[in-house]
Amino acid sequence: MSLLAHPRIADWITVENGRLIVHTGKVEIGQRISTALGQIAHEELTIPMDQIDIAPVRTGLAPDEGMTSGSNSIEQSGHAIRCAAATLRVQVVKLLVAKHGGLKRDWQIDKGTLSLLGTNHRVALTDLAKEIRADALVDPNPPTLERIRLEMPKPAARGLPQMVRGQYIFVHDLDVPGMFHARVIRPPHANARLIDIQQGAVEKVQAKGMHLIRDGGFLAIAGSQEWPVVKATLMLAKSCTWDRSDGLPEVDVFSRLTTQNAQRRFLVVDGSPTEDPIPDTMESAEISARYERPYQMHAALAPSAALAKWTEESLEIHSHSQGIYPLRNSIADSLGLVQENVDITHIPGSGCYGHNGADDAAFEAALIAMQMPGKPILLKWTREDEHTWEPYAPAMAIDLAANLSGDLISEYSAEVFSDTHRGRPRPGEKRAGPAKLLANRFRADPINPNPAMPNLGNHAGMHRNLDPIYTFWNKRLVKNLCADILHRTSAMRCLGAAANVFALECFMDELAQSAKTDPITFRKPHLTDPRDLAVLDELEQQLATTPKHGGRGIAYARYKNRMTRVGIGLDIDVNDQAEVALRHAVIVAEAGRVIDKEGLTAQLEGGFIQAASWALYEQVRWSREGITSRDWESYPVIRFDNIPDIKVTILDQPNEKSLGAGEATPGPTLAAIGNAIFDAIGIRMRRMPFTPDAIQRCAYKE
Repeated sequence: MSLLAHPRIADWITVENGRLIVHTGKVEIGQRISTALGQIAHEELTIPMDQIDIAPVRTGLAPDEGMTSGSNSIEQSGHAIRCAAATLRVQVVKLLVAKHGGLKRDWQIDKGTLSLLGTNHRVALTDLAKEIRADALVDPNPPTLERIRLEMPKPAARGLPQMVRGQYIFVHDLDVPGMFHARVIRPPHANARLIDIQQGAVEKVQAKGMHLIRDGGFLAIAGSQEWPVVKATLMLAKSCTWDRSDGLPEVDVFSRLTTQNAQRRFLVVDGSPTEDPIPDTMESAEISARYERPYQMHAALAPSAALAKWTEESLEIHSHSQGIYPLRNSIADSLGLVQENVDITHIPGSGCYGHNGADDAAFEAALIAMQMPGKPILLKWTREDEHTWEPYAPAMAIDLAANLSGDLISEYSAEVFSDTHRGRPRPGEKRAGPAKLLANRFRADPINPNPAMPNLGNHAGMHRNLDPIYTFWNKRLVKNLCADILHRTSAMRCLGAAANVFALECFMDELAQSAKTDPITFRKPHLTDPRDLAVLDELEQQLATTPKHGGRGIAYARYKNRMTRVGIGLDIDVNDQAEVALRHAVIVAEAGRVIDKEGLTAQLEGGFIQAASWALYEQVRWSREGITSRDWESYPVIRFDNIPDIKVTILDQPNEKSLGAGEATPGPTLAAIGNAIFDAIGIRMRRMPFTPDAIQRCAYKE
């Protein structure tokens, strides 16, 4: 897809001042993609890694690759860069043959230098690259270099030394001449609207040289010094009068995740929604269960931020958005600007896999900058802003039912219920992009959210991994869009796959128990791909030689049924207070050809830790007065004292294509924890988070 949109070598690979420059539209959010893409270029051109740079990701200069999401970066940008680099090498060799003779195979490449066998003729590839035509096209199937395993260098993560030394520049750290700091004054909750501001408070702020920016109910303060702006924001917030309407509905969200509340329903076939008739539910199912996930947030360690400057007709923005091109289009539409007059450069922020407040912060900074021409505006969200106003991962419910024939599943039904996972500001009909930017809801001329539309892509949105990787005789898979239930929702790591895999893999354990079969043994007959079985075999072997500690749970998944395969085994303890302690985890993964083993390992471990936090701690809470999960005390996340010993084994497949891995472990991690709790204390936890109170309530019911 990326290569089709940007087919030239120069779209991906250029040379400047003797250094190789790699271009990408995928952004760095802590997943080490810049390291992996540099490694891919190195593998095809042998140029040392310290001579390869990654170009800044900036609209108008970088390839437009949409969003950095869905574990697609290696398969899209990585594939394009490998093809471009290999094509460049082939083109340079052709040029050398034409100039100096010899056969193509006689020109050898090492450390970025080409040499002709039997001669002392040596030429740096970067010296000849400039002679390749600027419009030269990438061969989509070029001959690639065979990787010699023993000679592969260990890539160092780009920027890591600077991060360790505190020298790395995040978007929050930007400091430019004449810069003003800004903060936004928020309503008490999403349904509140501004009535009035005490004029005396406004005059007090202005007397201190600060600026009040108002567009309808959008309020912000900007000034040359940050701390006075923070204090003025708190003071002015107390001077606002709000129409709070009826507040936020205090309802059980799961009671709304039902067929009766579904706006659209689809039968899912081979991972894609269809208009085919939906079969009746399995009323006579031997085993059935409902699994549930609450609203959860990204909870990035640092709140969102952005820098914006408006100069005459040009708007410059620095943002940690994961989709600078869609964001540019949506901001331009919101402000009545020509797209080319909005320039967005990606600057890393606190890592976040999904749609947090980054896009909203960028637009809010732009709104403020437009009213203060020539002044760079650095806007920072507060922790309360991030926890209260970021788009949440939607609450989900999955109803499962199955019948067994001996040790095999003969009939299987999975019905998923969820609000939309598509809250990113992508352009579309009815000003879909602007309608998804938070501040537009409160402006004098508001742009209200459009009704959620179902995602009909393959393994997309809520139905991602709803279709099991297992082979079942008869399957009934149904997607239910229950839109606009309570809170603004959007994409978080894995989208629907986390809850769907959690439900399926816990249910597989329930079925294995019914069949009186070991969980791994029960899964194997339902898998036909040798690579799936190889992962389970390795997991089984490792667990067989690992002393069991308390309860043990396992789970298996293949992300989107076509990306990285992961098997997880986990040992836990549950004490008398029903607190779950994670002890030892075994992760076995197969991601095809491995580019950056350390980066892949970090992704697998990071996904495990984030999912463990979801499973045991995280849940958005609210009252009629607003969101109550406003800090780390009211929205706890996993701490260092509950991180288990994690052993990661990667089954490299050097002759296969590289597979996306960033979202491979969360789903099976959730299930492994749920299954381990059952193994430890005999209580089946079907609703996250598995807090001590929740476990005790389940124990009382049983």
